[in-house]
Amino acid sequence: MKDDKKQARQDTIIAAAYAVIAKHGYEGASMLRIAKAAKASNETLYRWYGDKTGLFEAMVIDNAAATKAALEQATATPADPTQTLAAFSPLFLTMILSDRAIALNRAAAADPTGALGAAISSGGRDAIQPLIATLLVKLPGAQAHSPAQLAAWYVALLVGDLQIKRVTGVIGPLSPAKTAQRCHAAHTALFRLIGST
Repeated sequence: MKDDKKQARQDTIIAAAYAVIAKHGYEGASMLRIAKAAKASNETLYRWYGDKTGLFEAMVIDNAAATKAALEQATATPADPTQTLAAFSPLFLTMILSDRAIALNRAAAADPTGALGAAISSGGRDAIQPLIATLLVKLPGAQAHSPAQLAAWYVALLVGDLQIKRVTGVIGPLSPAKTAQRCHAAHTALFRLIGST
């Protein structure tokens, strides 16, 4: 199968998997049920993803891909780190609070094996947080702090408990205006913490 056609089929399968977990939860999201929803063969899913955990790991990586690519590009470009952070933060916050990210986190909470939670951690947070640290160490005053500490502060200030509130249905998606306000408040607090204001 040509790359374009295969990518289109994978996109269809991933979209079907999100629809299935929304309706049936993680436990009810069998490979067969996802294959039927995607109008694909069960054999194709097993050949491409190995098993259900492999499929959901692919979904995690796919969900974080645009954010990771933007961050990799931002950290490779010799630009003002404050401006780069201002451009990146809304993208990151939107991704981490997106319907797809929330669906994956709800599914992980329902997975008694913990496999999906581990996949979310390794394919999402563990892949992106070091890149965030690479950006943050370029901020004025940041060199006095460890990269890991900077990244932990940033995520805590920017995301806080918003993701768990989305997962539990306490809040809905943030509007662009609320996202901008959250980013501004997080940056202001971060700059105070690292002593760059």
